Amino acid sequence: MSYPQQPQQTQPYGAQAGEPPLWAPYYGAPIGAAVQRFFKKYTAFSGRASRSEYWWWTLVNAIVLIVLNILMTTGISVDSDGVPALGPVYVIGLILAIVWGLATLIPGIALVVRRLHDANLSGWLAFLIVIPFAVLVFALLPSNPAGQRFDQPTA
Repeated sequence: MSYPQQPQQTQPYGAQAGEPPLWAPYYGAPIGAAVQRFFKKYTAFSGRASRSEYWWWTLVNAIVLIVLNILMTTGISVDSDGVPALGPVYVIGLILAIVWGLATLIPGIALVVRRLHDANLSGWLAFLIVIPFAVLVFALLPSNPAGQRFDQPTA
């Protein structure tokens, strides 16, 4: 019994799967594509980001931070006097957490701004991040077709 031959893939994976260009939001983005787009659009404050792009990145970021927190927690030991001592594992975890935080700070803000654009809101509302849960509410809003005004298509 022979199986039918599959045609050879001549286009890149993203183009064959119908992945939109970087300037457009990727609705229904899988986790890998969302993380990849996060790093490709490192400082892009213009354009839009879909809910899936935003929430998949938020999940990945939370997992990385939890792992780093566990690493730092395992590096703390308690002396016989009850005084906590910070070991080398804690210091390594702390350095990794600082590097991760600095490396994802600006692109994280850019992603929030693009998510607000997709809901047809001004990116300046990202400054409401100082108010607990304010940006969370805006991130939960559905896409609004009028948000296309923030798109800047490129060739």
